[in-house]
Amino acid sequence: MLITCPECQLMLSDKAAVCPHCGFQPKNPTRRVAKKPHRRLPNGFGQITEIKGRYLRKPYRAMISVGKKPNGRPDSKILAYFETYNDAYAALVEYNRNPYDLDVAMTVQELYEKWSATIDLTRNITSVWPYCEQVYGMKVQDLRVRHIKSCMEVPEAPTAKTNIKSLFNRMLDYAVEYEIVQKNYARDFSVEQYKTQTNHIAYTPEEVKQLWQNTSIPLMNAILLQCYTGFRPQEMCTIRKEDVNINERYIIGGMKTKSGKDRKVPICDKALPLVNKLLYMSDLLDSEYLVCDNDGKPLSYDKYYHRFTAIMKEIGIEGHKPHDPRKTFVTMCKDKNVDEYAIKRMVGHKIEDITESVYTDRKFDWLLDEVKKIEDW
Repeated sequence: MLITCPECQLMLSDKAAVCPHCGFQPKNPTRRVAKKPHRRLPNGFGQITEIKGRYLRKPYRAMISVGKKPNGRPDSKILAYFETYNDAYAALVEYNRNPYDLDVAMTVQELYEKWSATIDLTRNITSVWPYCEQVYGMKVQDLRVRHIKSCMEVPEAPTAKTNIKSLFNRMLDYAVEYEIVQKNYARDFSVEQYKTQTNHIAYTPEEVKQLWQNTSIPLMNAILLQCYTGFRPQEMCTIRKEDVNINERYIIGGMKTKSGKDRKVPICDKALPLVNKLLYMSDLLDSEYLVCDNDGKPLSYDKYYHRFTAIMKEIGIEGHKPHDPRKTFVTMCKDKNVDEYAIKRMVGHKIEDITESVYTDRKFDWLLDEVKKIEDW
């Protein structure tokens, strides 16, 4: 297309950088500006190619080097396609940090090892992975819903079943992202059939007396402390000694919800000897935790659960679960007319009343006085 030069009024191309007649440099918004080339990637790192001439949502193809062909030329495989060059580059960086086999013969065990190396492993994952042993040697490409469900049928606990489902959800999302598989079959079914409502049973006054008669059993002190503080079993296992203040009579602990995290729970007179015994045993084991294992390390929930169950069977009070002491605490408070808001503050439940939660300044001594009401239960 021809345009008029504003300087000499002669005709020139709209793509010309300068006027051929007078040398004027017109401002040309339609003229293409050359892209700055990307830096050359290191040898063996891989390559990134932009696919042109077609409208693609992910035009950048990342490829990795897998050796050499018989003729000596480099052999490559496609890693994945990406929307931007930077996304493709980041994928190559991640691959070179933890290389994995792109071949369809990758097994579930190999996929787990590669995926777990990229995340922070939690107990929810590591504790249920052994239940999946039957699919370890399967090709990831062959894994289907029926295989995942068969792993979920092994454990009895509903929480373990849902954790297995969560494990496969996340692991196969990783496999889809890196095009190891085309579909995540773990997301084709729900776990509603495995979810059950756990019914907690509070201890009776007679059973609480029986617990007090067996304080020579080490974990019994922690179980009774739950009954007088309302801590969950997981919360008991994470309390550090530095969060226990004997002089000012409180323990800082809690988890799970915003209202429950790092709450200040009073230690009533009856619970004080329990705390002192736990601190003494923790000091003997040189542990940082109030409730610890025999080696001084924090006690896991699984160990707490199994030891709790064994103790209840030993003393003849079966049918209770580790959360029952927490329900016992709330039951004792209700029975002794402890203030409703005091109960919620101590167990970490959300207070819906704006006046109480925002505009009322409650002193810690008030909480301590309220919890003392349950001492003669």
